Amino acid sequence: MSAAETPPAAPAATASSAYRSQAGHYDRRTDAFRHWRELLVASLPLRPGDTVLDVGCGTGLCAPLLHRQVGPAGTIIGIDESEQMLAVAAHRVTEHGWDNVCLIAAPVATAPIDVMADAALFCAVHDIMQSRAALDNIIAHLRPGSPVAATGGKQPAPWMWPLRPWVIRLHRPFITDFAGFDRPWRLLATRVPDLQVRELACTAGYLAVGHTPGVRPMRKPYDEQAKQSLAKRAARKYTRSFRADHEKVSCGLFEVTSQAPC
Repeated sequence: MSAAETPPAAPAATASSAYRSQAGHYDRRTDAFRHWRELLVASLPLRPGDTVLDVGCGTGLCAPLLHRQVGPAGTIIGIDESEQMLAVAAHRVTEHGWDNVCLIAAPVATAPIDVMADAALFCAVHDIMQSRAALDNIIAHLRPGSPVAATGGKQPAPWMWPLRPWVIRLHRPFITDFAGFDRPWRLLATRVPDLQVRELACTAGYLAVGHTPGVRPMRKPYDEQAKQSLAKRAARKYTRSFRADHEKVSCGLFEVTSQAPC
């Protein structure tokens, strides 16, 4: 995409408002892309007991799909800088009764991740995908050979030019800068050497899957009961409540924090 073809950046306040004032409506607004989320999670070879990073997790729409894969012995770490979005995710966790979810309210570039994870996914997070610091922080907390998957919108191919205005209008509330929108996976590919990209939705979307450098270690047999007990103790250690949209949300047995690591 040339500079002339790059849509102008949305004002930061406009883009962030979709993640703050409209967090409660986000699920409905993005329900049409449920199949993309299913493809994304299905592309990760997750194992029971794995720890997975849900980067830019928003309201936690991928969490139910991830939980089916990693099970109660696994751990899901959701990272998002919007506490309003995480408030919705917190309610989702409470409704499901999960005690192995950690939610971190912080920019991805500086998020305090205190574990080495087994996998990571990026779902519809273009701004994060264009941040070298954010990608480096995530890759630094993945084990060698960990699977990584990303999906989201992109600039349609030249021969699909009639779709371009519609795609830009669709994503503008959630993207602050459309730079790199022709190949959103470009920076990720420099950190995930075997990244394979598949275009979706008449070239208006993509699914990118690969692995961090190195060999994925063999998993040792684990005691599921012991793993669950450990996860509960860790979650209780960081339990606290927070205020979002003037409503106090009880975090139960998981964390929503901008300071303490998981």
